[in-house]
Amino acid sequence: MRTEQQAAAVTPEPIPRRKLSHEVLDRLLARINAGEFAPGAQLPSERELMDSYRVGRPAIREALQQLERSGIVEISHGERARVVLPTAEAIVSQMSNAARYLLSVEPGTLSHLKEVRLFLEAGLARMAAERADAAGIALLAQRLEEHRQADLDDFLARDVAFHRQIAAMSGNPIFSAALDGMLNWLSAYYHTLLRAVGRENTTLQEHQRIFDAISAGDGNAAAQAMADHLNRANDLYRSGGGAGDPD
Repeated sequence: MRTEQQAAAVTPEPIPRRKLSHEVLDRLLARINAGEFAPGAQLPSERELMDSYRVGRPAIREALQQLERSGIVEISHGERARVVLPTAEAIVSQMSNAARYLLSVEPGTLSHLKEVRLFLEAGLARMAAERADAAGIALLAQRLEEHRQADLDDFLARDVAFHRQIAAMSGNPIFSAALDGMLNWLSAYYHTLLRAVGRENTTLQEHQRIFDAISAGDGNAAAQAMADHLNRANDLYRSGGGAGDPD
């Protein structure tokens, strides 16, 4: 047993003070997680919550707004908050501001993100080749043709649409949301590389190679074609060709 001197020598940890809204948030989350409010159900009114938790309206509203930002509830004017099922897109979207800030203040993060994208998209190309049906391949062919017909002002958007279609062909919405997030975070670095004569043709040739491998159901070839495509763009960036390529 500790002596009285040893007990007296222990510095007690301070009890943290929490905002009332945080307490309300924790209690509402506990009730939602326990299944008391299923997706689609409405939460009690603000007045009912104020009476239940004996707090003011600001604490209730701040807690509800945090739930809305987290994609857990939906708030419409004049109606009670409604529980919704969070989507992968909403979850990734919550990270966007923090991701853009990190890219702006920590330059090394850009290389890390490009590496993650390479790993993800090579895997998505493989998965698309293994899982694609006729409708998916037809839509990818359409995206490729739209890219081929695009002028320089629209070239980047059509480029991104091609990559997003490959992600959609995986059949996994989390992959699609993750790729969308990365493309959005990298968008500030997509600049002048395609403006040089011939570079748009190189991108189209590489997209054609990716399409051919996917439509043939060759996962290995599709993954390699995607990796070569993204590595070429990264090499061009490192050689000083510009701030970045759409790919």
